[in-house]
Amino acid sequence: MHTYKSGCIFNTLSDIKDRHIVVMGLGLNGGGEACVRFFLKHGAYVLATDMKTAEQLKPTIDRLASDPELNTSRLTYRLGEHCIEDFKNADCVIKNPGVKIEGNKYLSAAKNIETDISIFLHFTKAPVIAVTGSKGKSSTVSAIHYGLNSAGYTAFLGGNITVSPLTFLEKTTEKTPVVLELSSWQLADLRGRGSLKPKISIITKIVPDHQNWYHAMEPYVADKRLIYAGQSTSDYSIFDMEGDEPGTGPEQGGTWGDLFAGESKARVLRYALSPLPAGTYGVFQTREADGSFAGKAILPGMNEPETIMKELIVPGEHMKINALNAALVLRLMDVPAEKCVQIMSKWPGIDHRLQFFHEYKGVRFYNDSCATVPEAAAAASQSFAKPVYLMTGGTDKGLELDPLINTLTGNIQGAVPVKSLYLLNGTATDKLLPALNQTGTEYKGPFNSLEEMLSALKNEIDSSSEKDGIAVFSPGATSFGMFANEFDRGNKYMDGVRKLFS
Repeated sequence: MHTYKSGCIFNTLSDIKDRHIVVMGLGLNGGGEACVRFFLKHGAYVLATDMKTAEQLKPTIDRLASDPELNTSRLTYRLGEHCIEDFKNADCVIKNPGVKIEGNKYLSAAKNIETDISIFLHFTKAPVIAVTGSKGKSSTVSAIHYGLNSAGYTAFLGGNITVSPLTFLEKTTEKTPVVLELSSWQLADLRGRGSLKPKISIITKIVPDHQNWYHAMEPYVADKRLIYAGQSTSDYSIFDMEGDEPGTGPEQGGTWGDLFAGESKARVLRYALSPLPAGTYGVFQTREADGSFAGKAILPGMNEPETIMKELIVPGEHMKINALNAALVLRLMDVPAEKCVQIMSKWPGIDHRLQFFHEYKGVRFYNDSCATVPEAAAAASQSFAKPVYLMTGGTDKGLELDPLINTLTGNIQGAVPVKSLYLLNGTATDKLLPALNQTGTEYKGPFNSLEEMLSALKNEIDSSSEKDGIAVFSPGATSFGMFANEFDRGNKYMDGVRKLFS
């Protein structure tokens, strides 16, 4: 595992002026573009390099070229290739987190390597609330950000949720909380730097992910553990209290949540689906005397748990976990319990995560394109307490598909069967098919495009006499090959539905 030097190449922002910066990965999602803008603004010479061509990157290039506030005379491009001399000659390379440093000849040639996250953390004075995990990261950070701003804070949101924190660095102060969603790759790029010291850290549910990159759970989780490595006894760490999926826990036994809790130097809080054991602090889910849902917190100094969350407008049992952790963060930020309940009851959810966006003949359409692991797609199929039209499948990323297979084939007691199953073509779908065929589970497809899949779904809905229903697009896989990324996939799905189901 690569360890970086402590600190940052730049002592002050003024140190950036006239430095030669290589931004590795211009991209289309905004991160590379934000880095280009930041370093041009601070007077650097910037070379943006990407293996994509100028034609592929045209939207990003056009936005930079049309911005009159940028001195683009200091900006050059190396597109469709990388040149090792660019990396050798640069004062600093800004690394894309999706590029492995091990065995990369270009990064090996660099004198200094930073990321947008490492630059941000070095310079900001803001209290940081950092979230990582396998499932629910984006929902959790979005709920925290919504809650803090609703409570009167001026809070910022960035990181893996596709907003570079460099876009708001100079707006942050000691009084502006910053919520960061951090992927395992982004955390790995902080190893050894000593810059990540969150006031509050959260690790959401851990399941196998990115195993085509890590090839085992231990190194994957080792990067996750970096989120609390720099915390002190004045900070908070929030970890899972439940057991792990069979065969996915630590090699030495126990649970990931217990392992994290034993390592963190911060004050440890836990989240659970049922009341916490005596002496354990955190949040849990329960039912009131009238049968209504309640999320409760028990913190040091409390004699009895207090209610900090009630029913949500966002569907899905798994969303309650994410929202309850957000409510816990609000409480730790001195938001009164009653105010936490009021705020979270109005949280609308976020784009591409069980996002309701259209209705046709009584069928409500949901976009869950950011479900990129099988567990998330399985959870989406069970989020409405009624059979759904489920659209799933995509590109394999080295994950076991058992959670989704068991849900679809009825191997989980109490699972609600899907109304109809539609499969989008891809290598993950290829891994689903043998189990579906063996168990006689009916499905439609696989389809080679969204258009084909949606047309088939429309035929079924139009021929049905039922007046209501739920249609969910939850791939449980990545989007490589057919789409630029999961956000492009979700947008194309919603556009297709609005066009066809008008």
